[in-house]
Amino acid sequence: MQKLKMIFNGVMMDAEKPVITVDNRSFRYGDGCFETMKAVKRKIIHANEHFERFFKSLELLQFDKPNYLNAAYLSEHITKLLEQNKHQQTARIRLTLFRGNGGLYDAENHFPNYCIQTWNLNIANNDLNENGLVIDVYKDARKVCDAFSHLKSNNYLPYVMAALWAKKNHLNDALLLNPFDKIADATIANIFIVKDGIIKTPAITEGGVNGVMKNYLLQCMRKENMPVEECSIAVEDVLQAQEVFLTNSVYGIKWVKQCGNSNYILQASALLHKQFIQPLWH
Repeated sequence: MQKLKMIFNGVMMDAEKPVITVDNRSFRYGDGCFETMKAVKRKIIHANEHFERFFKSLELLQFDKPNYLNAAYLSEHITKLLEQNKHQQTARIRLTLFRGNGGLYDAENHFPNYCIQTWNLNIANNDLNENGLVIDVYKDARKVCDAFSHLKSNNYLPYVMAALWAKKNHLNDALLLNPFDKIADATIANIFIVKDGIIKTPAITEGGVNGVMKNYLLQCMRKENMPVEECSIAVEDVLQAQEVFLTNSVYGIKWVKQCGNSNYILQASALLHKQFIQPLWH
């Protein structure tokens, strides 16, 4: 069986090799962020948008960016790793950024350490799920609404606990709430609902992650003059919706067939997948 490689700060090495100590601030405090991307035939889907979000996060988290660390540099290293790991068709990429060692008030430095990993994806991942997901609302954690809530932070505890709860309850995913009992997002995805003929998704001010696939679909739908809104969404709105689907950069769209006791149709999800998602994978 092939041993996977990773790239740590520009150096390719065995994926199992440790790269941090117990004094690492990301390990201690979740001090960093990450980016999840998809490659098809070694082409990074929405590369510009992912790198733009990554470098905005780097700046917001007050890292000192060296001049060589740019989109072209990272893209070149990701391509090399995909080739090394023989991930030629469909692959998932994780780019993790973290600060080095130190206590809460005395970081040794603010250099942006980074790690690139890749994994093979089943080509069936490109298809719309016809069976539909079963989800519910997780109420034991809240996503805050602040200047950092839209980041894919290494401090992922609310999503971790929601995912554990979902698995324990035999669910495919869980929705998280903000402090105002409105929907923020799901554990690994953004949420869209179709209600009263309008496609709705939580606004970025609601505490959810600023999803690349979410923004791509919003742009596509507005270009086609489809009725779409970024707004506040209550749990009751989800339960009363005609249709619900989740989006992220790896699978595009996942149709939800059930949330709690509510069941949903499959209509807009299939249309959007065929019109906007499928072309990305080819």
